[in-house]
Amino acid sequence: MARLRVLLAEDHAVVREGTRSILQKDTSISIVGEAADGAEAVDLARDLKPDVVLLDMALPVLNGVEATRRIRAGEDPPQVMILSAYDDVDYVQAALDAGANGYLLKTAHASDVIAALHAVAQGEVVLHPTIARTLLARRSAGRPTLLSPREMQVLRHAARGVRNRDIAVSLGVSTRTVEGHLTAVFNKLGVSSRTEAIVQAAARGLLDLPSNTLDSA
Repeated sequence: MARLRVLLAEDHAVVREGTRSILQKDTSISIVGEAADGAEAVDLARDLKPDVVLLDMALPVLNGVEATRRIRAGEDPPQVMILSAYDDVDYVQAALDAGANGYLLKTAHASDVIAALHAVAQGEVVLHPTIARTLLARRSAGRPTLLSPREMQVLRHAARGVRNRDIAVSLGVSTRTVEGHLTAVFNKLGVSSRTEAIVQAAARGLLDLPSNTLDSA
């Protein structure tokens, strides 16, 4: 039986090497390539044509959501499974909306990851149990997928052209915290810049845009 061809995308070398070592112990899986950022993952997915791309969510250059979207937009695309440290259901929903078929946390056992890779390769949807329960509860309650209140505060400031350090002063937090919130916003909306985040948030009805917003973003 042909082995499952997997492309591994993870920016932390130690984690990537460890994941590769674990997966390669299983004779049903072949690691055909490794990417250290989202853009490289997109390129390798096109060139190597793996069965599944095992993708981290917090990748540089292109985040996991945008990388997933571009991979799945290609011709005869591979399936995508996210292996992430983030358990926020909004991240999960953004990844699924972008075309991912699986989302597991990095706390998952190796056997679960391997089984999920094979399931995703067959077109099945695989979610970490805690995430599946949370997602189901949210949908049952009819709650929309939105940015958190703090993320919305940061995005509203950004839409007015306020710099990160000034946003930090206004909110009484560090500049690094503001940057973290913006990164979360980018991931949830599947974008890579302030301008894209503002446009996407407006398109989803989350944000009202002043007429000069895009000129200052």
